[in-house]
Amino acid sequence: MSYRIKLESRGGPVDETQLLSGMERFFVLLEEHRRTVLLGSALLLAVVAAVLAVIWYDQRQAEQALELHHQAMTLYVDRPSGQAAKADENLKQSIVLFQQVVEQYPRTPTAQLSLYHLGNALVQANDLGRAVESYKNYAATYGANKVMLGMVYQRLAYAYLLNGDRDQAVKAFSAVLEVPGALNKDQVLFELGRLEETQSRPEGALARYQDLSKSYPNSPFASEAAVRIKALEVKKVPEAGAQPSQEQKPPPVPELGK
Repeated sequence: MSYRIKLESRGGPVDETQLLSGMERFFVLLEEHRRTVLLGSALLLAVVAAVLAVIWYDQRQAEQALELHHQAMTLYVDRPSGQAAKADENLKQSIVLFQQVVEQYPRTPTAQLSLYHLGNALVQANDLGRAVESYKNYAATYGANKVMLGMVYQRLAYAYLLNGDRDQAVKAFSAVLEVPGALNKDQVLFELGRLEETQSRPEGALARYQDLSKSYPNSPFASEAAVRIKALEVKKVPEAGAQPSQEQKPPPVPELGK
């Protein structure tokens, strides 16, 4: 007589979730954590909405700043030479608009240009104190723009000269020479040479002109520097017994254009 050995099943009861497909398991998990999923989704939507709102706001600010800057530039440029009152009024209005861009839209790219032109407009209005502050504010805020920084320091130096502060003008001109990438170093060397001449320091002037001629031989200021070098050398070593010719005066400081 044969006997059958009954083997007991070693495994426990089968979990129903093991019989579900991958997609079904996913929906089961969603159902189990529905509250957490809903909260996470709501938070994600809120973050996306906030980011989009910031982008829209910045874009709107940039558009408004650009529009104001365009109005200011139109007034600044359109100053009829034969109508002094109209020209003065346009200049004043442009200053107001440039200032508005700088103060109300400081985070826009246009604010940088408006601040620069604000300084220029203030110089034209002979408000030299505010012009100096505008240029200094630009240098402190947008100093990373090396090309524009060189131009700002040069404009700052001219404002100091017009205000009678020669020492500060020299410092501002000299600051341009320390700016990497500045494109106006040749002109600044020429201006520094002229300032040395007006201070009756021919040796200093000669050094500036020679530096200009050596470092920037293709500069449009190099030819004028060569003329000044010859004049200074003639003055330095006059012919024996000859009366020195009439001194060639350095050209005046150019009037700032628009």
